[in-house]
Amino acid sequence: MSVGLSTATPLPPASDTNVVTSTFSLVDYVVFVLLLVLSLAIGLYHAYRGWGRHSIGQLLLADRKMGCLPVALSLLATFQSAVAILGVPSEIYRFGTQYWFLGCCYFLGLLIPAHVFIPIFYRLHITSAYEYLELRFNKAVRVCGTVTFIFQMVIYMGVVLYAPSLALNAVTGFDLWLSVLTLGIVCTIYTALGGLKAVIWTDVFQTLVMFLGQLAVIIVGSAKVGGLGHVWEVASQHGLISGIELDPDPFVRHTFWTLAFGGVFMMLSLYGVNQAQVQRYLSSRTEKAAVLSCYAVFPCQQVALSMGCLIGLVMFTYYQEYPMSTQQSQAAPDQFVLYFVMDLLRGLPGLPGLFVACLFSGSLSTISSAFNSLATVTTEDLIRPWFPRVSEVRATMLSRIIAFGYGLLCLGMAYISSQMGPVLQAAISIFGMVGGPLLGLFCLGMFFPCANPPGAIVGLLAGLIMAFWIGIGSIVTSMGSGRALSPPNGSSFSLSSNLTAVTMATLMPSTAASKPTGLQRLYSLSYLWYSAHNSTTVIVVGLAVSLLSGGMRGRTVDPRTIYPVLPKLLALLPLSCQKRLPCRAGSQDLSLEARMFPEKMSNGMLRGSRDQVDMAVPEEGPVQPGISPTFILQETSL
Repeated sequence: MSVGLSTATPLPPASDTNVVTSTFSLVDYVVFVLLLVLSLAIGLYHAYRGWGRHSIGQLLLADRKMGCLPVALSLLATFQSAVAILGVPSEIYRFGTQYWFLGCCYFLGLLIPAHVFIPIFYRLHITSAYEYLELRFNKAVRVCGTVTFIFQMVIYMGVVLYAPSLALNAVTGFDLWLSVLTLGIVCTIYTALGGLKAVIWTDVFQTLVMFLGQLAVIIVGSAKVGGLGHVWEVASQHGLISGIELDPDPFVRHTFWTLAFGGVFMMLSLYGVNQAQVQRYLSSRTEKAAVLSCYAVFPCQQVALSMGCLIGLVMFTYYQEYPMSTQQSQAAPDQFVLYFVMDLLRGLPGLPGLFVACLFSGSLSTISSAFNSLATVTTEDLIRPWFPRVSEVRATMLSRIIAFGYGLLCLGMAYISSQMGPVLQAAISIFGMVGGPLLGLFCLGMFFPCANPPGAIVGLLAGLIMAFWIGIGSIVTSMGSGRALSPPNGSSFSLSSNLTAVTMATLMPSTAASKPTGLQRLYSLSYLWYSAHNSTTVIVVGLAVSLLSGGMRGRTVDPRTIYPVLPKLLALLPLSCQKRLPCRAGSQDLSLEARMFPEKMSNGMLRGSRDQVDMAVPEEGPVQPGISPTFILQETSL
């Protein structure tokens, strides 16, 4: 079944019977309040436990003593937002299981960060991912990256707070602004006072709540329709079980190649260079624990994706037997799951409250990650570099104040979101457009030693311009066509470049349309290729400008900021082929790897003769920000 080219799955016939009465019982309210109270209690516990003794490292990086399991669950919770919980089942219900193949990209999307990005970030002993940009390029590039990230996150915060609350209000009658204020205030308090350790442990608790809420829906729903076997049979009969669509066209919304390979770049922008995730890696007690936490996310992501798909299939089967009401059939796609859950769990006190707690857990984990990462980059990248003599006590207090400030800003952005109307989609799209260029900026620095600061800045600007051009053009084209604010591929509603792995595109209708031409063809690029397209633009433009401006001639490069791609590729060749390579190039490439990864030298892991390595191996231990490294690499040696 070709999801991208087919029409939407027809909705079941509507009837006026079975109207949902979405009222909460006392038990439901108790379950929901318990979520908020326990989340707040965890944050206050960690704040009280070290009050007066917190250093900036303890507040922002949990004193670098976290284990791999809580970090892994926090990594998962950061992206498993309420948007994902509502969006994936809606996508499966309407278009079939093609979206499940997104799980194929998780392997490379997590393997590459574990073996490329984490070692570099961890060994530099940095706090903010953007400190890397100053060590690799200069302070101007660091500021550009930081400002871009802040812009992205500020746009995002209000939307992720407002959108789920709006859907919840429409279906359950739950007071809109009460839910917005409750989420915002609770999240602000435990994030600002407890720091990253509080955020990670509340993420662990909220992840369990999310899994319990979804599992309850699957168990009750499948039992009511005759079991999972019957669910699969009905879905197969109606063509919802999709085969592998091998169409290589990047303009088709969902194909195997788009999901499995285009999704890799999306995952790299999420798990490779995003500050919220880098901060969690750096909070691990060892580099090995950080790598293991990245590995542990893989099965968790697969379980989360599979549960979302199962809810979608159960929902489809349920509405074959119990037709929708008129109110339900006319609802927006992002409300389908809520209507289904409230209909399904009526008469089971506590379970509707558990699912609402599941949704709010997704929002809390995502928003707290945004607050914490924003406070970190603001403190470490915009304040401390200009005021280096700020004491630990003042820096800690300042970080808390900044987190509180972002909490208030989040509430303000939620209000602005409520007034935006159709412009809200553009705001969400802007968030999704920024992840790809930031990924390209880090890849330019890590993989291309000749890239220089002017190339990095111009490349980043080119990537952002390209992203906004395609993204905004897609929205304008859709509006001009008179359709719902979603292009044929739904790409303009992407949230996939940061704190959620699913797109709001899945919440919007997708209609069949004639094949576009010209610029409209470009605007219909699948949202899963956005990160790949925009990051490639940064790299190509950045390299061109760097070469035209003289590369790194006259400048120095810290070898620990470069990932030795060529030595890694050459090491895969047979030893006889390696010996035929020019001696000078081979020795210098091996030298670079030896200097980045000295433990491999001591363990005899570098292929080739030891006497090829003609440069000194640096002392072991992390490089402190602001301290010149023991060694430098001139451009002429590359």
